[in-house]
Amino acid sequence: GDSGLSDGSSYHVDLVGGYYDAGDNVKFGLPMAFTTTLLAWSVIEFGSSMQDQLENARAAIRWSTDYLLKAATTTPDTLYVQVGEPNMDHRCWERAEDMDTPRNVYKVSATNPGSDVAAETAAALAASSIVFRDSDPSYSSKLLQAAIKVFNFADRYRGSYSDSLNSVVCPFYCSYSGYHDELLWGASWIYKASGINTYIQYIQSNGHILGADDDGYTFSWDDKRPGTKILLSKEFLEESSEEFQLYEAHADNYICSLMSGTPGFQAQYTRGGLLYKGSESNLQYVTSTSFLLLTYAKYLNTNGGNVVRCGTSAVTGENLVTLAKAQVDYILGNNPTKMSYMVGFGERYPKHIHHRGSSLPSIHAHTQHISCNDGFQFFHSASPNPNILVGAIVGGPDNNDNFSDDRHNYQQSEPATYINAPFVGALAYFSANPPTTY
Repeated sequence: GDSGLSDGSSYHVDLVGGYYDAGDNVKFGLPMAFTTTLLAWSVIEFGSSMQDQLENARAAIRWSTDYLLKAATTTPDTLYVQVGEPNMDHRCWERAEDMDTPRNVYKVSATNPGSDVAAETAAALAASSIVFRDSDPSYSSKLLQAAIKVFNFADRYRGSYSDSLNSVVCPFYCSYSGYHDELLWGASWIYKASGINTYIQYIQSNGHILGADDDGYTFSWDDKRPGTKILLSKEFLEESSEEFQLYEAHADNYICSLMSGTPGFQAQYTRGGLLYKGSESNLQYVTSTSFLLLTYAKYLNTNGGNVVRCGTSAVTGENLVTLAKAQVDYILGNNPTKMSYMVGFGERYPKHIHHRGSSLPSIHAHTQHISCNDGFQFFHSASPNPNILVGAIVGGPDNNDNFSDDRHNYQQSEPATYINAPFVGALAYFSANPPTTY
């Protein structure tokens, strides 16, 4: 059902729409924008393989960009970055339709900057403008103009939104990596979308200050460095543009870090073969990494079958696809517990996911209001969730390949939009390129 239909109204701004990030009822701007960027990038790289799902992907992107446009363009030099007071929201277990927690609105501005969330919003709008370029040129143009505006705002008023909004964004989506990575990422996407040389000059002039020389090994809603390196490496591989050679070199370092047995290898894999980065929502890193592997493989293979040099080892695009496939297969059930981590897919999948709408009775099944505290009986229930959130990917197993199908263990059982977004691209690739050998 509908929810949040008056979001923003007490602040005289329309902030209806958009996505809740995971299993709660807060609209967090940073992960929402990142989800949108990655969904758009999935369509840009692999949309031709999406067949009848392409329209659904575009609709999912537009649901977010319609919201982000309002958040970014309603008030000059202001970006609305959050709706909902997270501490209050997390004290309740209630359906979005029943929500009666405070719908506070939070913003960044010239005096309270948020370059990280603003530049990520610019990236989302710019990447999405590429998606709609052919199907809706006027909407595409609107997205690009907004992206340029919000990027200029991010760049002019520098600072992290974690400092400006501290306790309402931290520890939930604290910008631990700072805002430099987002400025470079946002500029890269606007260049991709517009072809305006000013943005190449921006990348060249500011790259060193903003982290072009750093090797980042974790691509997430917080840290964009590996994504930027892969994205810009395409320019070097296609055009041999000198100014992008640095990015291609660092993209290679990132790839080498994932390839067992090569110099530069530093990733951790479980005994079952899963890339393991951390105990909280580890599959977000697996899906984002799989997407980058397939995207880089595509770039290598469409440019004369280039290889990645890891010391004396040569890594081919095929090697990258093989690693990505192992990760995708693991998520879908080829793992020691024989559990699919995508809800509703396969014979065994998580039944007690940490998600309010899935775990509480639906509005159709239970029309009466369920209050903040009354909802906890369903949270603590041992029964499977009544509403199957088909397609959601949960946080996933631990470093020993063990999974706790338990709502209380949100680190493993909570789904999130940014876990799914890059997986869309990966699945599109494999649906069009089924492996010939198993």
